[in-house]
Amino acid sequence: MTREDRGGAVPPQGDPAGVVSRCLAAAVDALAVAGIGLAAQLAFGGLRLLVTGPPLRIPELSTWLKGVLSWAVAVLYLTFAWTSTGGTLGFWLLGLRVTTRDGRLLGVLRALLRAVLCIGLPVGLLWIPFSRRHASVQDALTATSVHYHRF
Repeated sequence: MTREDRGGAVPPQGDPAGVVSRCLAAAVDALAVAGIGLAAQLAFGGLRLLVTGPPLRIPELSTWLKGVLSWAVAVLYLTFAWTSTGGTLGFWLLGLRVTTRDGRLLGVLRALLRAVLCIGLPVGLLWIPFSRRHASVQDALTATSVHYHRF
């Protein structure tokens, strides 16, 4: 078991991630969240088919409910991924990892706050080119950093 697995501080590996790689990772994560939402709708429709019989009817949600559920799924997806491994599917594909500034995995509250900020203020990524640390607004507010990493 490594120091990292036990929650010990490990300095961030690699160079800080730039705006392009982080935006690409966010696009992959948006597709992942959309896939989760579609899978949930299909599962609900399949369950309804089992209970009421044919035909298969996929639930039609109101626009505001779709928005609220999409936001909640995205926040939970990001929070869980950053807390458990430090990276989402998009981060993994691009070789990125988010940690605290001293290299630790994020705790639940910090990951939750960062997820809410990332979903609510995606333009915060545009601060990266102007930051000495290559930090987004979300990184600055939550004391996190995103680096290239080998999973």
